[in-house]
Amino acid sequence: MKKLQKILPYIVVALLSSVVTMLIFGGAPSNDYDKLDDLVDLIEECFIGETDRGAMEDAAAAAMVDSLGDRWSHYMTAKDYRAYVEQMQNAYVGIGITITQAEDGSGLEVILVNKDGPAEAAGMQVGDMIIAVEGQSVVGLTTADVRDLVRGKEGTQVTLTIQRGEETLELPVTRKTVETPVAEAQMLDSGIGLVTIYNFDGRCAQETIGAIENLLEQDAKGLIFDVRNNPGGYKKELVKILDYLLPEGPLFRSENYTGKVFVDESDAACLDIPMAVLVNGNSYSAAEFFAAALDEYDAAIVVGQQTTGKGYFQSTFELKDGSAVGLSIGKYTTPKGVSLADVGITPEILVEVDEETAYLIYADMLEPADDPQIQAALEAMKTE
Repeated sequence: MKKLQKILPYIVVALLSSVVTMLIFGGAPSNDYDKLDDLVDLIEECFIGETDRGAMEDAAAAAMVDSLGDRWSHYMTAKDYRAYVEQMQNAYVGIGITITQAEDGSGLEVILVNKDGPAEAAGMQVGDMIIAVEGQSVVGLTTADVRDLVRGKEGTQVTLTIQRGEETLELPVTRKTVETPVAEAQMLDSGIGLVTIYNFDGRCAQETIGAIENLLEQDAKGLIFDVRNNPGGYKKELVKILDYLLPEGPLFRSENYTGKVFVDESDAACLDIPMAVLVNGNSYSAAEFFAAALDEYDAAIVVGQQTTGKGYFQSTFELKDGSAVGLSIGKYTTPKGVSLADVGITPEILVEVDEETAYLIYADMLEPADDPQIQAALEAMKTE
């Protein structure tokens, strides 16, 4: 009894503290308790600084997806999702240039001007330095920031201030829909055709097969497919290209979250010609499975560097506010049922390159004659 009398005051204090806590935070959680709403309400009511509910919701959504521990699942704000949809279509409303940060931070250097694009029509040249957009300095801005400033509605005009040598120019450019190239063909001096595939998004199969047929009409003796720095894309585009290249048999296997297995098949028609595929650490997803399928059918030599190993596929779900979640919902395997997840492809011929060469390859600024991986592929094809 004496012990109870000693501890009774502490029990009363504890109970009172619990009551006060429940009064402040709305009582004990019910079955439909929403922690995020509760936290947002608390912050908006009690936080001493400025709050942005939309920013908090975006941060919370991103954190929820990050908590899955899957590097391929990701959250996109409404703005990011619009840019993503545009990218997957391989078309955008803009002026048709590719830019990179100047080494001294003074502006954005133009490294590519699309042929027949708005920028070319306005007189923009490779090497021009963009220093302002509509009078706003670009110093301190990222390439994505400047991209957003330059893009806009079709038919509207944007004025760029550029530095060309010692001359400063004001260049008005009218925005229009620009289709980015998906695949390009080049006949090398050796008589081997080079097909560069930039991604497997919209129009990929059409442009890739067109590039192949263009080279075959020029009597190409073999083909090199360059999928280095290719981030992947749509399965349907990949399957169309593989069906064109490979004989009858399985091309691609996928299994979704319900356990259902899908197998894409090729018909008997195929291309019987020596082939090689170039890959590197930035060849992801469809690019890896493209190389793997050609390798497993003994149709091509794989040359370059170890790939990353993206063996899962995602589906994008748009949310009510225009934001979206790309969620891994299944896994892919090669024609022989091999998973590339976290393993990737080890090329038959490994050719490492230094950072400078890797950047030049990425920026498409290296001539084939100076590209050690292309040269290694050409040498290997001589013995085939």
